[in-house]
Amino acid sequence: MRGWIGGVLVGCGVCSALLVGFADAQAPRQASFDRSMPAQDRVVNSPDLLALSHDGGDGRQQITVVDPRQKVMAVYHVDRATGALALKSVRNLQWDLQIEDYNSTSPAPRDIRALKEQQR
Repeated sequence: MRGWIGGVLVGCGVCSALLVGFADAQAPRQASFDRSMPAQDRVVNSPDLLALSHDGGDGRQQITVVDPRQKVMAVYHVDRATGALALKSVRNLQWDLQIEDYNSTSPAPRDIRALKEQQR
């Protein structure tokens, strides 16, 4: 039980440290915590970072941190038994977000746009 609580506390601490550490000291901070989501899926939203927490169900918690200004995303895993924190992935999303469509099914967005333009 102590390991699980420790993992949750470490996860919350990481989210808080990231939110505070990356926030612009001059900008007013207005973080919000979405309590409408299930307990295993939480979102912390601030003007500077978005942190999402998800219970992996396999003894770990996954925390995803998104920096919308820099268009970067990082994924961490917290082992609930030990409290160990592991950085799993970091990705710059700038170019991903410029792809018009990828790995999607028909009709593609450009096909829908062409149909819409034909209706005019």
